[in-house]
Amino acid sequence: MPKAMGSLLIFISTATVLSGRDPVRWRRALAHPARVSAVLLALLCIMAWAWVLSGAGTGMAISGGLWPRGATSSAMGATTMSGGPLRFVILFAMWWVMMAAMMLPAASPTILLFDRVATQAPGRGKSEWTAAGLFLAGYLLLWGAFSLAIAALQSLLAQSGMMEPMTMALTSSWLAGLLLFCAGIYQLTPAKNACLRQCRNPAVFLSRYYRPGRMGALRMGLIHGAICVGCCWLLMALLFVGGVMNVVWIALLSVLVAFERVSRFGNRIAAFVGICMIGLSVLVWGGAISS
Repeated sequence: MPKAMGSLLIFISTATVLSGRDPVRWRRALAHPARVSAVLLALLCIMAWAWVLSGAGTGMAISGGLWPRGATSSAMGATTMSGGPLRFVILFAMWWVMMAAMMLPAASPTILLFDRVATQAPGRGKSEWTAAGLFLAGYLLLWGAFSLAIAALQSLLAQSGMMEPMTMALTSSWLAGLLLFCAGIYQLTPAKNACLRQCRNPAVFLSRYYRPGRMGALRMGLIHGAICVGCCWLLMALLFVGGVMNVVWIALLSVLVAFERVSRFGNRIAAFVGICMIGLSVLVWGGAISS
C-alpha cells in the first residue's frame, strides 16, 4: 500500500510537470494527506469494482437478474468451472477482490478516521501513510482469509455438482433456502448487532482498540476486519443463492451492507431484511420460486 501510494504520487507529480501546469498546486494538495488518502481509497474501490464487472479473471461474463438461478450452462462456463490449482487461485482472487469492492466503501469512514488520527499523532511524521496502509492491509487480510474459505467451499460445491457452472448459483432449492434461512436468523442475533454496532461507530472503535506504531496499525486493521467479517459473512455467502457473478445481487448486498453500517436505523434495517430472508427461504422451500 505505501509503495503504491508513493508510485501514484510520483506519477501525478511527473505528469503535472510534463503538462506544464504549476506544480505548486500539487504540492499544496499533497500537503493534506487525508485528502490524498481519500482519493487513493476511492481509486482502489473503483479498480476493484471494474475488475469484478469485467468478469474478475474468470473468463465469464457478468450476469444479471434478481433470480437467475437455473440458467443453462455453456461450454465456456463448464470449462471455467473445471478444477485444478489455477482454477482455485482464480476463484480466490475473484472472491477477495469482490469482497474489497463490496466492503471498502462501507469501511472507508473507519479507515479514513484512523488515517487522520495517525497523521495528527505525535511523532508520526512521514509514517502516517505507512500506518494507514498497514491498517488497510490488516483489514483486507481478514477478508482474504474469508475469501480463501469460501472459494474452497465453492470448489467443493462445484465438484459435487451442486452449483450451476455458468451462473455460479446453487442448483438445490433446499440448500438455497437453508442458506437464506440461516442468513435471516443471523440478522436477528445479538452477535450481528454487536458487530454492527462496532462497525457503525469508527470513533468508538478507535478509542477502544487504538495502539501506536506500525504493528498497532496492523493489529487494528485485523480486528476491524474480523468484526466486519463477523457482521457480513452470511450476507456474502448469499451470492451462492443469486449467482456469484450476478451484478444485481452484488449491488443489492453492497447497498445493504452500507445502509446497515451508515444509517442510524441500521439495526432495524438488519432485522427487517432478516425477516424478509426467512420469508423468502420458505417460498424457496415451497417451490414458489423455482430453481
